[in-house]
Amino acid sequence: MTLRRIFFIAAILFLAAAPSHSQAQLQLQNAFPNLTFSNPVDLQHPGDGTDRIFVVEQPGIIRVFENMASATSARAFLDIRARVDFNGEKGLLGLAFHPNFQSNGYFYVNYTASSPRRTIIARYRVSAADPNQAVADSELVILTFNQPFDNHNGGQIAFGADGYLYIATGDGGSGGDPQGNGQSLQTLLGKILRIDIDTATGGRNYGIPSDNPFAGNTAGNREEIYAYGLRNPWRFSFDPVTGWLWTGDVGQGRREEIDIIEKGQNYGWNRMEGNLCYPSGDPCDLPGLVKPIVDYGRNLGASVTGGYVYRGTKVPELAGAYIYGDFISGRLWALRYDGTNPATNTQLFDTNLNIASFGIDKNNELYICAFDGRIYRFVSTASSVDDDGNVPASNRLAQNYPNPFFNGSSTNVVGNPTIIEYTLTQDAPVEIGLYNLQGQLVRTLVSQSQIAGKHFTTWDGRDSNGQALPSGTYLYRLKIGGNFVETKRLLLVK
Repeated sequence: MTLRRIFFIAAILFLAAAPSHSQAQLQLQNAFPNLTFSNPVDLQHPGDGTDRIFVVEQPGIIRVFENMASATSARAFLDIRARVDFNGEKGLLGLAFHPNFQSNGYFYVNYTASSPRRTIIARYRVSAADPNQAVADSELVILTFNQPFDNHNGGQIAFGADGYLYIATGDGGSGGDPQGNGQSLQTLLGKILRIDIDTATGGRNYGIPSDNPFAGNTAGNREEIYAYGLRNPWRFSFDPVTGWLWTGDVGQGRREEIDIIEKGQNYGWNRMEGNLCYPSGDPCDLPGLVKPIVDYGRNLGASVTGGYVYRGTKVPELAGAYIYGDFISGRLWALRYDGTNPATNTQLFDTNLNIASFGIDKNNELYICAFDGRIYRFVSTASSVDDDGNVPASNRLAQNYPNPFFNGSSTNVVGNPTIIEYTLTQDAPVEIGLYNLQGQLVRTLVSQSQIAGKHFTTWDGRDSNGQALPSGTYLYRLKIGGNFVETKRLLLVK
């Protein structure tokens, strides 16, 4: 057994044995108890430095409010109910803010319309006089395509780190993909699309990225296609650490699946449903079909809702896990996958909620949209006070866990972070720096004033420039105010 393998096993055992950070210490909490929404299907933040939450209501309204648990009202930011065909799976389904929203005020929506039945991707702009009000008559239609049936509309839109707009489309609906859209390269249905909304070409209101897999082809394949072979990709997201594009793809009748989407790849529908051949009994050992990271059967759920890799700090138990759910069963899972080892999938909760979507705020804290009209969040029950309700008796820096920790197989892949716990006896400025053995600061993990109690931070194995660091021993140092300093060692293993 190699030394690397021993370190990896030790890290996994240490994490599994950590008594103060277990699944049992998680709870679901109504994040905004004074607010309710009508069929919330998306939650976004604008990325403009403000701490606002935007919730998309399926009938055709986007609401905005300050990210405070005490919020008592959510104002209508945009109301396009007159344009939206809302029924069943149709409606206002997605929202994405332009990467330069703070300066240009542009945002994009995905909705269904009627006569003819179609999907519309449109741009709007915010009012120059009121940042909480959109200009309803500013619509510019970017892209539209017909929908043959009422269901399987996809709906998610999001900007990647490359600045391009990604769009999830369903296979057009009905059952079994009767038009073969998932496997056809000459339709936009059953795909993840990628377009350039900043450079219009070819008489369109968008351009084709030059590295799209079918850009410039002469076979009649749609150049907007980024990946294909999907049935109804319901909610996708980018992990800012790995760059991976995760999606849930709703199954036909037997399997629900989670995929990591890669450029030009075929995800199998309608030749495969999850890891099974479709229809049952047909051969599907075709070369090039990408199998899901995980799939599950109808004993656990019937309509997967894709989520996010948790990169917040308030719930360290979930650090680095992909959190997703099921609309029908109400189950919530944490999936861990490093790109090399088999995925592990842990059920967190079995709720009675119709889990429609997930979203994150400016600090990467995770929220759950449910069709009871509420927005939920995970809460760690690891208390910030001791068993008697008192603040800690002394400042303390704990040993990170897992330690050693495994952070990936190459400089381009990082795994789950290590967690650093510390306690403060009083409110004070806090700094936590990470150093190499030469005493050089390689990353600042915390630099802010914090309240007395227990706190957590994480490290994902990267330096301040986002570059993965080599294996070895590092120091992490806690400074509280001007009077307390404590340093500990950690071991990074690749």
